[in-house]
Amino acid sequence: MPSIAGNTLTRTQQDDDMDVLTSSEEPCSLIVWNDEVNSFEWVIETLVEVCGHSWEQAEQCAFIIHSQGKYAVKKGLYEDLKPQCDAITDRGIGATIEVVAE
Repeated sequence: MPSIAGNTLTRTQQDDDMDVLTSSEEPCSLIVWNDEVNSFEWVIETLVEVCGHSWEQAEQCAFIIHSQGKYAVKKGLYEDLKPQCDAITDRGIGATIEVVAE
């Protein structure tokens, strides 16, 4: 039978796991970064295919990325944005996920 100390440790560990789960449910932004390698057309095509943007929306995002150095192209939960971020980086475009500041 586990000791009380062992149960306390288990509860603390479970509470820590809960905190991690709560953290991942915070709203996040999918950030695409400007570079000197990828063309506007490639970035636009990627945003249309990966993020489901319209051509016009993707074009506007590409211009903002170019002029400001980065842009939050999509907002959502980490779990939803992670596969899209991976798909963008697999195409050679810099992308990260950031927690939205409240």
